[in-house]
Amino acid sequence: LWDRRELRLLSLLAHFFEARGITLTTACKSPAGAGIAGSSALNVAVCAALARWSNTHYEPEALLRVAMNIEAHAIGVPTGLQDYRPALYGGIATLELDASGVRRVPLEVDPSDLERRLVLCYTGQPRDSGTNNWDIMKAHIDGDRHVFDCFERIRDTAVAMRGAIARGDWNGVGQAIGEEWENRKRLAPGVSTPTIDALIARAMRAGASAAKVCGAGGGGCLFCYGPPDRRDAICEALASGGARLLDYRIDQHGLELG
Repeated sequence: LWDRRELRLLSLLAHFFEARGITLTTACKSPAGAGIAGSSALNVAVCAALARWSNTHYEPEALLRVAMNIEAHAIGVPTGLQDYRPALYGGIATLELDASGVRRVPLEVDPSDLERRLVLCYTGQPRDSGTNNWDIMKAHIDGDRHVFDCFERIRDTAVAMRGAIARGDWNGVGQAIGEEWENRKRLAPGVSTPTIDALIARAMRAGASAAKVCGAGGGGCLFCYGPPDRRDAICEALASGGARLLDYRIDQHGLELG
């Protein structure tokens, strides 16, 4: 069950289909406002289905732009560009952004190596990426030097993360996650919450080496990273702290139309 007033993107898509006498049925195992790009995955899937229904062909990047523009219209603020590509392509990849555009570069990584080290959970608090992201983006546009500094540090951490993953340097991966989280918290006061802080502290005591929220923060999901032999203990610590553990797999195929 869902409330159209809260899930604006789903409401917009459902209205489009209903106006044409088509029933749109969706299913999702993650909570609303989880911060794990569920809306982007839904958007990509529905746009692809609609293109198939209307006998319209889109190249993958063109389909991505359609989905991105629809979501921006639905939530009323600009969107990012990174959330659509995992749903469209699957796999583990990095995005390179420069003057020539955006390039997706697949990384040769065994997904199980990451899955054995990551625990994903829902904090119990939904979040609104539109509000958080736009406040931070506006500060950047306005020339806020503090926000500029945070972004530059996050950028450098992303570069370090890519290198660590490519080398199989799992300690380096954990270090990069921790550094990213420290700089992300500096972007805005509401990125972390007392609940998030408490859950991360429990995970760290159980053996996690790093943790951070998914998406813009303020609630939603967080993931904890640690050695494979501490994964069960981390799961237990999060669950006993009130978090809802989410079963997941790293998808390798991306968008599929039946």
